[in-house]
Amino acid sequence: MNAHEIDFKIYGDDMQFVEIELDPEETVVAEPGAMMMMDEGIVMNTLFGDGSNNDNSILGKLFSAGKRVLTGENLFMTAFTNTGFGKKHVSFSAPYPGKIIPVDLTKYNGKIVCQKDAFLCAAKGVSIGIEFTKKLGAGFFGGEGFILQKLEGDGMAFIHAGGTLFERVLNPGEVMNVDTGSLVAFTSQVDYDIQFVGGIKNTLFGGEGVFYARMQGPGTVWVQSLPFSRLADRIIASAPRTGGKRRGEGSILGGLGDLLDGDNRF
Repeated sequence: MNAHEIDFKIYGDDMQFVEIELDPEETVVAEPGAMMMMDEGIVMNTLFGDGSNNDNSILGKLFSAGKRVLTGENLFMTAFTNTGFGKKHVSFSAPYPGKIIPVDLTKYNGKIVCQKDAFLCAAKGVSIGIEFTKKLGAGFFGGEGFILQKLEGDGMAFIHAGGTLFERVLNPGEVMNVDTGSLVAFTSQVDYDIQFVGGIKNTLFGGEGVFYARMQGPGTVWVQSLPFSRLADRIIASAPRTGGKRRGEGSILGGLGDLLDGDNRF
């Protein structure tokens, strides 16, 4: 194996964290700010790029860091190494309510594709890069799915899903349509494209988005019930405006919708 072998345990239900057990000289890499607690004897080090061992040259590190910038992630990652004696533990928390998904990349041909903000942490040696879709429609209209992350290697990786997690195994030729924001990750064999919902009423009044992701098997797809973007939109919609005014909710009716609902605080 190129990646470090790590053991883990996931705690909690809705606000989970994952505890990584490291043998001496083992390392786990994570997004900056994800660490919750760690034992004495674990040394933290900032890495330029994704922390993989694939290319240690200056050009390789610059390319690795550039890939992370393109996906909207931090230029740096943080590595946690057990420099002491015996087993040590470091824990990483989920950024918002949901589930942490442990993924053994060796079970998925060494690669999965995920949303750019889904990655939490991984064994050192796992490469975190970018996955450009080959479909023109997905490129122009994919939203969150335009530039996806790919996790490659032979170690453990951990990704996060908002709300309740649903895992679906697709048979060859089987199709599943998913809201682009609800899509968390999928295996590399899944054919991915963006489809137009269609219909003027659906587009203007449907409230479900204009496009959805079309996933065709074979392969595994992970879906989240509460994308962070949806949660943020609901919070913003409920927040008071300057002068005590509140944004209208539900549709393009706005304040008129509030009147019809019996709420005239606008």
